[in-house]
Amino acid sequence: MYKSRTHTVEDRIVSIHQPHVRPIVRGKSQAKVEFGSKIHVSIIDGISFLDELSWDAFNEGSHMEHYVEKYRERFGCYPREVLADQIYCSRPNRVMLKEKGIKLLAKPLGRPSPMSIHVSPGERNPIEGKFGQAKTGYGLNRIKARLRQTSESWIACIFLVLNLVKLAGMALPCLIQNLWFSFSALLLEIIANKSDGRNNSYRNREIADANRIKYELVC
Repeated sequence: MYKSRTHTVEDRIVSIHQPHVRPIVRGKSQAKVEFGSKIHVSIIDGISFLDELSWDAFNEGSHMEHYVEKYRERFGCYPREVLADQIYCSRPNRVMLKEKGIKLLAKPLGRPSPMSIHVSPGERNPIEGKFGQAKTGYGLNRIKARLRQTSESWIACIFLVLNLVKLAGMALPCLIQNLWFSFSALLLEIIANKSDGRNNSYRNREIADANRIKYELVC
């Protein structure tokens, strides 16, 4: 710093125990600078996908195309709609999504018309709530691992548990529905067997009467 006459050092060590940790300027009122990893998470049908994890600060808006291509790698097609924060809604991203036939659910550029319907801030509650659940319930903001690889595994395991909790909540209604369908099918089968039994008894009685008449005629 003295020789180059600068006041910054790239990749400087801010923690002896965790030399991979970098300061990330967030500009929040409570903490203007945070220390730790920066992650990008996308939610698809309630399931969280950890798209990117980095210990350096990055602009997630410039990585929008990379996240869209990751969706295509997972599911074999592009998403029909994308609901994103304002940082993702730049002009290049809007053009890119339009070329791929993806609808962007966000505030349009320019002065909005009074009759247009915009996306309310509450529609982004699922992703914000997912981060809150990971921090308060599973300690995402209290990663105590020392090594870089261990910390990354810890973070990935937290989102794995979140997905398992989500799937467990979805499995219970499906189980009840399957049990109800099974019970209904069993009840219908019992009713059908009873009706078949009655029809068989009537049919056997008619056959016996016909045989008796034939026997009398022969005699």
